[in-house]
Amino acid sequence: GGGEGNKEVEIVCIFNPRFLWIVFCLMRTLLDFALSQEVYAPHSIRIEGHLTLGGLFPVHTRGTDGMPCGDIKKENGIHRLEAMLYALDQINLDDQLLPNITLGARVLDTCSRDTYALEQSLTFVQALIQKDTSDVRCTNGEPPLFVKPEKVVGVIGASASSVSIMVANILRLFQIPQISYASTAPELSDDRRYDFFSRVVPPDSFQAQAMVDIIRALDWTYVSTVASEGSYGEKGVEAFQQISKEAGGICIAQSLKIPHNPKLEDYDEAIQQLLETPHSRGVIIFASEEDVRGLLNATKRANQVGHFLWIGSDSWGAKSSPIHQLEDVAVGAVTILPKRSSIKGFDEYFTSLTLENNRRNVWFAEFWEENFDCRLLSSSKREDTSRKCTGQERIGIDSKYEQEGKVQFVIDAVYAMAHALHNMQRDLCPEHSGICPVMEAAEGKTLLKYIRNASFNGSAGTSVMFNKNGDAPGRYDLFQFQMTNSSVPEYRPIGQWVETLQLRLEELQWPEGEQVPISMCSLPCKTGERKKRVKGMPCCWHCELCDGYQYQYDETSCRLCSYDMRPNPNRTECQPIPIVKLEWHSPWAVIPVFLAMLGIIATIFVMATFIHYNNTPIVRASGRELSYVLLTGIFLCYIITFLMIAKPDVGVCSFRRIFLGLGMCISYAALLTKTNRIYRIFEQGKQTVTAPRFISPTSQIAITSSLICLQLLGVLIWFAVDPPNTIIDYDEQKTMNPNLARGVLKCDITDLQMICSLGYSILLMVTCTIYAIKTRDVPEDFNEAKPIGFTMYTTCIVWLAFIPIFFGTAQSAEKLYIQTTTLTISMNLSASVALGMLYMPKVYVIIFHPELNVQKRKRSFKAMVTAATMSSRISVKPSERPNGEAKTELCENPPTATTDPMSESHNMAINIFCNYFV
Repeated sequence: GGGEGNKEVEIVCIFNPRFLWIVFCLMRTLLDFALSQEVYAPHSIRIEGHLTLGGLFPVHTRGTDGMPCGDIKKENGIHRLEAMLYALDQINLDDQLLPNITLGARVLDTCSRDTYALEQSLTFVQALIQKDTSDVRCTNGEPPLFVKPEKVVGVIGASASSVSIMVANILRLFQIPQISYASTAPELSDDRRYDFFSRVVPPDSFQAQAMVDIIRALDWTYVSTVASEGSYGEKGVEAFQQISKEAGGICIAQSLKIPHNPKLEDYDEAIQQLLETPHSRGVIIFASEEDVRGLLNATKRANQVGHFLWIGSDSWGAKSSPIHQLEDVAVGAVTILPKRSSIKGFDEYFTSLTLENNRRNVWFAEFWEENFDCRLLSSSKREDTSRKCTGQERIGIDSKYEQEGKVQFVIDAVYAMAHALHNMQRDLCPEHSGICPVMEAAEGKTLLKYIRNASFNGSAGTSVMFNKNGDAPGRYDLFQFQMTNSSVPEYRPIGQWVETLQLRLEELQWPEGEQVPISMCSLPCKTGERKKRVKGMPCCWHCELCDGYQYQYDETSCRLCSYDMRPNPNRTECQPIPIVKLEWHSPWAVIPVFLAMLGIIATIFVMATFIHYNNTPIVRASGRELSYVLLTGIFLCYIITFLMIAKPDVGVCSFRRIFLGLGMCISYAALLTKTNRIYRIFEQGKQTVTAPRFISPTSQIAITSSLICLQLLGVLIWFAVDPPNTIIDYDEQKTMNPNLARGVLKCDITDLQMICSLGYSILLMVTCTIYAIKTRDVPEDFNEAKPIGFTMYTTCIVWLAFIPIFFGTAQSAEKLYIQTTTLTISMNLSASVALGMLYMPKVYVIIFHPELNVQKRKRSFKAMVTAATMSSRISVKPSERPNGEAKTELCENPPTATTDPMSESHNMAINIFCNYFV
């Protein structure tokens, strides 16, 4: 490919008239020097013809120790040279192509060095230089006769891009068209600088595009490049970097360059540099065969066999020489080669060549010695063998033969020149069967136009054509060096690139197995992670988890889910937060419901008992009307438990608002009315015999109803200001772990609103407690004040415990459950305390001691006085008897008058109490 041959520093010429004149003078000087030594170049092939084509081939390697040329190159040199001679033979034998015109040739050896090739190429322009011979005379005074050099109409070559660049700068001065068969440097596509240059191989820009497509197909994003110093390597890597940058998604870890005349240390240093970025396993190589081999050797010395994944350019192609005895290092390498086919006719031609029938090739004898490892003459340069050549050896029989890869392109280049000349002759010489004066005088620009317009089927059956820059279309075969079933590695075709990549991934094999190795700076982030790119390295990043309530919006950013959403398990999108409520089967609900059911059963039992024994002394003495009101309130306190646990909706929320404080309000309104009446009776009885106002049952019901109406009025105002509805509270259970987040379905009742709803009932409770305290000194016969007092004291303790628990759990994730359970249990306990202390003793007497639930016979005057004075000499303490018995007995045996002022006030209170209470 374009990497073949030397890697001399490129000379860039800026052409202007003064520069052209200097170059022209220099060339004349060099040419005169060459002609003064010998008319023709000593190492060249000359074939006579009507039209002469120049040829440039790397017959020898670059010389050392001051020598211009080194060893002969069998494949890249002799095979290609003979391909040109074979093509000329075929064209000259073709009656349809250039009829009556024979093509000749002048073939030169570039010795794989651009400066030497420049000297050799001066031979092509000598016919175009006019020499002044007016002052030159022979000894007899006659003017000398000069052998006119043949005119070279076009040049086939060169091979290496650096050589083609050097030669193209000279040939364009003399307008000699040039067609290369192997130079692929992208620089040669510049039609402004190399306007007379064309090629039948695609430029490296196409090859670079193919490499980029291969890397993308392998999902590699982080690769390194290695180039041989010179136009081919440097321009190839430059094209690869430019295309990969435009394509995006590919980063260059390192870009290394192998210097001219490299040493082993240079290759070792390059490998060590590549190892500094171990994640960049893919290595793109635009290098000569020698440099490819040097890199493989250095890899083996570094004990890194199998680490690097090579992508080789066409200079590596499918050649065996770069990997000879280094097959284990090259296994897995993917290489590119312009599409080619083996030309069967050339194989027959070349294998039939002998020393006898191929005397026109001045280097064939040297090839013969190298190919058969023998010596022809004693003066032979080969000193490493004593075996003499017999001349009877045969190529392909006595030596290994394989057609060199660029043979097809050499033939196509010669045919392209022939087709251009044929079309030019047909247009310029329509009435001549050969070359006419017009065609002979035509400039190189005319021939260049025909070359660029040429289009024909090449030797391999594929079309040969040129674009406006003189480049051939990009067509490549892709190979991979693989281990075969016989354990002998070889190049296997794995696809092609013809404007687009066609790669058979399933046929790829790698040192680590069939799975494609990774060549990435950073591994792909997991789902739910974003990329935090490293500055200056778009292919390197750190993976950061989208934490909390964030989800992965794209590969580089996270976004917060909306308030009612949470990320799904892989954090690729948001999903609704689950909605929860207090379920009936929850432990938080089971206990309150159990207590409420027991309370409801007990309340119904007490109420049924009272109704059944409605006219008995105990029921009458308990204040039947207020008792039924109080029992109703207790019943509602138990009922609210079910409303607090039921699934919230508008109806349930409405009933919650109504009954939340209503049950307590009814209970404590009745108790407050009762304690207030007792207090007023005994307080006023100390001062006067006039009964206090509003102590009749009707008045008591009216007072209680008034107190209850205030609660209902507040609820109605609440309904008007803030109609009941349900909400989903996402903040209550929005934990740090989004998987545990829940939305709580509940009524739109804030903690403050709930406390305000209960506040009025609490106020009644506190007031009732105050009156209970004040009536603690009433006569022991009226000991119902004491159970009321104990009830209120206990209730206050319950609610004092409720308040800190309720507000202390406001920030808890279990707020719904704790607050609901605390509230319902507190209300259940309050109702149970009132029910147990105020009514259970009465029910016990009514059911189990009915003999005590009767009116007592009248006692003696002494007993009535004793009762009136509330002496402590009674054998059975009233406190040990049910409330109704003491009240009934006292009222059935009213006290008589006495002169004791204290006893008198008590007697008046008893009379008032008996008249209105019982």
